[in-house]
Amino acid sequence: MKKAYILGSYRTPGCRANKGKLRNIRPDDLAAVAITGLLERTGIDPATINDVYLGCSFPEGDQGMNIGRVAAMKARLPDTVPGQTVNRFCSSGLQSIALAAERVMCGFADCIVAGGVESMSSVPMGGMKYSANPDLMVDWPEAYASMGITAELVAEKYGIDRLAMDTFAAASNAKAAAAIEAGTFGDEIIPVEVTNNMLVDGKMKSIKEVVSVDDGVRPGTTVESLAKLRSVFKAGGPVTAGNSSQMTDGAAASLVVSEEYLKKISKDPVARFLAFSANGCPPELMGIGPIAAIPAALKLAGLKQDDLDLIELNEAFAAQALAIINTLGLDPDIINVNGGAIALGHPLGCTGAKLTATLLHEMGRRNLKYGMVSMCIGGGMGAAGIYEKL
Repeated sequence: MKKAYILGSYRTPGCRANKGKLRNIRPDDLAAVAITGLLERTGIDPATINDVYLGCSFPEGDQGMNIGRVAAMKARLPDTVPGQTVNRFCSSGLQSIALAAERVMCGFADCIVAGGVESMSSVPMGGMKYSANPDLMVDWPEAYASMGITAELVAEKYGIDRLAMDTFAAASNAKAAAAIEAGTFGDEIIPVEVTNNMLVDGKMKSIKEVVSVDDGVRPGTTVESLAKLRSVFKAGGPVTAGNSSQMTDGAAASLVVSEEYLKKISKDPVARFLAFSANGCPPELMGIGPIAAIPAALKLAGLKQDDLDLIELNEAFAAQALAIINTLGLDPDIINVNGGAIALGHPLGCTGAKLTATLLHEMGRRNLKYGMVSMCIGGGMGAAGIYEKL
């Protein structure tokens, strides 16, 4: 089997849905910015791209009409470059990279743009028209358990209390705020130019702004301030808005290529894709999916857990992140070293691609070898992808 490499991996800023600076930009435009930025920074010929895979959790409305193809056209790729939309909810971005890598490893492609996008300002959680299967709702209602309730059930089952969650959430914000202050994310972020209509001196004006910083982080967040927040999913429950991930807008893209392609263009890759696994779990305990996916991915990669140098574990909720860390005995010192989704946001179908960009850039700064991206997935699943930094 051939090897698959990452030539480059970048993301846009992650901004708060409905309130943040990307709220007025269409998701297909946002994805096109990520793709264009990726190609500019890697310097490849767009005509050599075999395909575009774009993850999206709710591909409808502004995210519909096969947004993978639409974004490719908006990025002005040649019309010979096809595109497809990939959906495995929260792992859609990582799934896109895995599918691209698998195709390269099989020798069926040499260069694929793979990433993800989600504008939760444009399409809300659950989509524009929620329509659960009526028979499944009767026979297996847990299949449609809300994400917040699954977090409450995980907290109860794994003994994660409110203090532990709030402590974890405060640390996530502190690490993210410090990273932004230090300019840590600068190399991985592709700035986005936005135009907003604003009332200035009594007149409507179009104001352009370049957005280059994640805007959901809450500096100064403390355990004490989080303790004042009320339960939002279950009366008296420990899960609050403060220890849950934020709804976010964002896009990310990676270039997945073959060894032959690298030789042809005389460029060095940043990483090698090693393995990916997606696994199921009880849907009402959605958050624990990575407990099965992480060991499975490690086995495929021929690695042990102790071989991992850095981990980006999506913080859908502090409850599920802590359950995974505690159950698997993961080293907290190598997890989300620059903050996680509680602070930086969770743009659903973009998240896996976003975390890949963050992981690979941080591994480069620290000169580390093996890294992993993992997340739980709505509907009762988990996924993990493993990379070797070169």
